[in-house]
Amino acid sequence: MYLVIFDCDGTLVDSQETILHGLEVGFAAAGLPMPERRTALSIVGLSLERAFLTLVGPENAHHVTTMADAYRASKVERRGQGLDLDPLYPGTMDMFDRLAARDDVLLGIATGKARRGVDHMVEVHGLHGRFITIQTADTSPSKPHPDMILQALAETGAEAANTVMIGDTSFDMEMAAAANVRSIGVTWGYHDRPRLELAGAAHVIDHFDQLDGVLEQLFGFDRETA
Repeated sequence: MYLVIFDCDGTLVDSQETILHGLEVGFAAAGLPMPERRTALSIVGLSLERAFLTLVGPENAHHVTTMADAYRASKVERRGQGLDLDPLYPGTMDMFDRLAARDDVLLGIATGKARRGVDHMVEVHGLHGRFITIQTADTSPSKPHPDMILQALAETGAEAANTVMIGDTSFDMEMAAAANVRSIGVTWGYHDRPRLELAGAAHVIDHFDQLDGVLEQLFGFDRETA
């Protein structure tokens, strides 16, 4: 049995605008200037408190709780208004359908999002029942700590040798390496190909259409259903 674990933001959903809005709310709550866009988005993938701490530095660590609380409150309010409907990246649903057609593949999530955010994504895009394991920042240390992947392995019974982590940031690749599983980087998210490769990505893809071939190379199974 193979376990394919996905990151969310920057991998499955294009959430950059809603993330930027939340960050702006957080910085405003602390009375601090918002960093430029590229810097702000470089922390996507980390847990919220660690993300804010990375952006503001240890000298402003006392603001982090206020900023994170403001971000979360903004998310709850906007979702209640029917906002923050982050779109899936092109090819995502077709990719899920192809993998779901196999009886030797389990799907999981490992994300810096809160579980509430994952549940919102699942609801918005009709992804109910797709994922056998969901690991979030609510119950694990921030990436690149390997706990999310280790918990996924424990929950599913999958072996590390038959597991791959798919994500758009170096944090995902480093987490995979720390958990002794393979990794696939995607180029449409927040970190570029050189950074993904430097962090240990076994492969890097430019579209989900390429995923089947990479999984074939990694695990030796063909593209037909098992």
